[in-house]
Amino acid sequence: MKKIILLIALLYVSVFAFSQTSADEHYMIVGTYTSGKSEGIYVYKFNSKTGEFNHVSTAKNVSNPSYLTVSPDEKFVYAVNENHAKEKFGGMVSSFSFNKKEGTLTPINQKPSEGNDPCYISVDKTGKWVVIANYSSGTASVLPVKKDGSLDSAVSFIQHEGSGVNSDRQEGPHAHSAVLSKDNNYAFICDLGLDKIMIYSFNNKTGKLTPASTPYVETEPGAGPRHFDFHPNNKFAYLIEELTGSISAYAYRGNGQLDLIQNISALPPEYTGSVGSADIHVSPDGKFLYASNRGESNTIAIFKINPQSGELMLAGHQSTMGKTPRNFNFDPSGNFLLVANQNSDDIIIFKRDKQTGLLSDTGKKIEVGNPVCIKWVK
Repeated sequence: MKKIILLIALLYVSVFAFSQTSADEHYMIVGTYTSGKSEGIYVYKFNSKTGEFNHVSTAKNVSNPSYLTVSPDEKFVYAVNENHAKEKFGGMVSSFSFNKKEGTLTPINQKPSEGNDPCYISVDKTGKWVVIANYSSGTASVLPVKKDGSLDSAVSFIQHEGSGVNSDRQEGPHAHSAVLSKDNNYAFICDLGLDKIMIYSFNNKTGKLTPASTPYVETEPGAGPRHFDFHPNNKFAYLIEELTGSISAYAYRGNGQLDLIQNISALPPEYTGSVGSADIHVSPDGKFLYASNRGESNTIAIFKINPQSGELMLAGHQSTMGKTPRNFNFDPSGNFLLVANQNSDDIIIFKRDKQTGLLSDTGKKIEVGNPVCIKWVK
């Protein structure tokens, strides 16, 4: 009897340990530029308890899959192909099926993005549509997703018009991100060239984009709006402005309406080098905001969020320990923050203090060519 009890106890411990290990492990999918050392899209397993990782697979023969998005059911991955054509639109969008058991991506099909240099893609909550921002052409499009995960031709196309005060960077429209509201009813297209967040009503039955009742929000002239993120409570939203290195904080009214409440620098106080802020994310717990700075800064700015007003208070800056931090992301547990340093060919893994928001180096680094985007499959 004692032997039977011991065997049952050992079996229970083994099952519990296995379930804990499985719960802590996630797939990390990395988009890249393939002009350098990269061969395509990389898949890793990442342990949210230890910060350990291992390479699982690579989807090769895919051109500049710089930005990615994962379908709501996590069965499919969509990647922009950030390419350009002089005489016509050259950007494409690729779809892949994702095998959770093996951690592999299998190509399904490819469709035109209806623009040049597509740099951002989002999938809507129904999983039936992807929304793309095309940087060089200043266009946005919506492509249908079929049941098998394949893409169809665009059903909605938007061409932005105009320019900004910075003649070098704002000679025309430059759509840089496409973010859908949590209720799936609005699309926010940040246009770096126009100094505007363009706001569209999104019909998730037809995929059509139409100007919202408030069709845009203007930033300061020359700010260069780039990426945009909602607070988990949906009361606030935050914009990183590439050309001035500033963050605009907004109150969100839930109907496509943004009201500015604060503008604050993401750069270190004494910094005087070139400016090129890139990405922005609110932590999963909603307590902190993080933003990446490129140029010679190569830092992550860390802000504490006032839970009542949504205003930001600087908590510190962390060196990214690499060059040109493009995208960054939290692991699903929120324990770690991983930074994709595009020009030093690495992803640095930082431990995140959930009480202070501050980051500390784990000593762990993923070497991968020209990393641009980090996404997760739980």
